[in-house]
Amino acid sequence: MSFDNLAGTLHQETIESALLRDNPLGDPYVRPLWVYTPPGYDESSQRYPSIYVIQGYSGQVEMWGNQQPFRQPFVVTADQVFASGQAPGCVLVYVDAWTAYGGSQFVDSPGTGRYHSYLCDEVVPWVDARFRTIADRESRAISGKSSGGFGAMITPMLRPDLFGALATHAGDSLYEYCYLNEFAKAVRSLRDYDHDIQRWWKDFQSRVAFTKEEDMLLCLVLGCAAAFSADPDGTPRLPVDTRSGQIIPELWDRWLAWDPIRMIDRYADEVRSLRAVWIDAGTRDEWFLDLGAEAFKAGLERVGVPSEKIAFELFPAAHGGIDYRYPLAVAWLANRLQRA
Repeated sequence: MSFDNLAGTLHQETIESALLRDNPLGDPYVRPLWVYTPPGYDESSQRYPSIYVIQGYSGQVEMWGNQQPFRQPFVVTADQVFASGQAPGCVLVYVDAWTAYGGSQFVDSPGTGRYHSYLCDEVVPWVDARFRTIADRESRAISGKSSGGFGAMITPMLRPDLFGALATHAGDSLYEYCYLNEFAKAVRSLRDYDHDIQRWWKDFQSRVAFTKEEDMLLCLVLGCAAAFSADPDGTPRLPVDTRSGQIIPELWDRWLAWDPIRMIDRYADEVRSLRAVWIDAGTRDEWFLDLGAEAFKAGLERVGVPSEKIAFELFPAAHGGIDYRYPLAVAWLANRLQRA
């Protein structure tokens, strides 16, 4: 899709990552990186706040250009936020963290690679060096949906030096509701593969992707296992017995350690330092991420984040089709990030 009619400018760049060069899946270490500069950027010398945009599971950066019936891509709707004067200009950074499994969960793992470090230690400095951003955590936010919403929740906790605000749309959280039911479905599906997810993976790679009903489910479970519970040699370990479905506590505990709800108390000081938090989800979310949204908000308030710093909304929707929410969060964040 052409973006020639934007009021701002979309720069379709690439970044060569040293941290991803030897990733265990052999995925590309030269990655696409889209950087949007707002209207007036080229005519001025001012510096701008930045909002980093990360994707849900199976997302690749080029998907931000996908045209849906009767809807504009997010690149266009975000541009309209600034062109219409709803918010002062920001630099938007669209990050690619795709892996062979479909996603990285934006964490460092021996199963996928150093994607959290890639985002924080390579992408952020690369953008700040080449675009007129305000290189300060008070002027930098991160936003995402689903797995991207998870990444948006945890990244300011882990790197409060870089990110001072976030937006999460139906972000993965409250794992006992989000994932346990998926494990049960996965175990049933693996009966056709001798209870071995690697046998499914070999079959999946041998044919057209997503031509079997179980493909997306098993891809998600395998990719998250690679992110959260891989062996030191990179082998993904599912946190359940693949015949009976019984939980393997020592592996499940590794997943729970990444649950944003459970992370709040461990990172209470970092959470309290946030200047703005947007939380939303659909009330019919198939992964019960509306409950996760409620729990995340409650956790923020419990550790002392003032209510005026939080925007929270549940709305009638399932997990999909909520892309119209993204520019709302962009406008809200853009009006709250610190400016030079």
